[in-house]
Amino acid sequence: MTVQLVRPTTDLFDSWASAVAAFGDGHVDGSGLTAPVTPDRTTLDALIANAERLADTSIAPPEDRVHNDLYWVVDGAEVVGFLSFRHTLNEWLRETGGHIGYAVRASRRRQGIASAALALGLDRAREIGLDRVFLTCDVDNEGSFRTIERAGGVLQDVSDQSARGEGVQRRYWIAL
Repeated sequence: MTVQLVRPTTDLFDSWASAVAAFGDGHVDGSGLTAPVTPDRTTLDALIANAERLADTSIAPPEDRVHNDLYWVVDGAEVVGFLSFRHTLNEWLRETGGHIGYAVRASRRRQGIASAALALGLDRAREIGLDRVFLTCDVDNEGSFRTIERAGGVLQDVSDQSARGEGVQRRYWIAL
């Protein structure tokens, strides 16, 4: 297994479409997509354009967004998940989203992929000079909170975000 983070590209269209379809109609953390998603070429083209715009630190992001590096988690030529690295936190991200969001398709979970992807995301945070990052996960997502804890995550609190439609979340800081 060789896990890498790659920017969205048309070169991996079929694998991306398969990965998105594997998540069904729900939200896919770290994907840069809003559910429901039709994994077609039009969606991918819009995703690539949006990802390039949000990653470009020479221009201001839209008012409700922050600069963001959107990656596909790949093993060889297979898209196995998604990771979004946000350079800063806005109000929503400080409460619910965090600096890094990620997801791994069900068929590839429990293989160390999330841990490897998170480590690469933390490397990116170091590259841009952050000294710590904030991450959240659903309180019942044991795989995710164990991944965060193995990466050095220290539990800040468990926060009920039900009023915002986010449910109960575990919120962590990882010192870099």
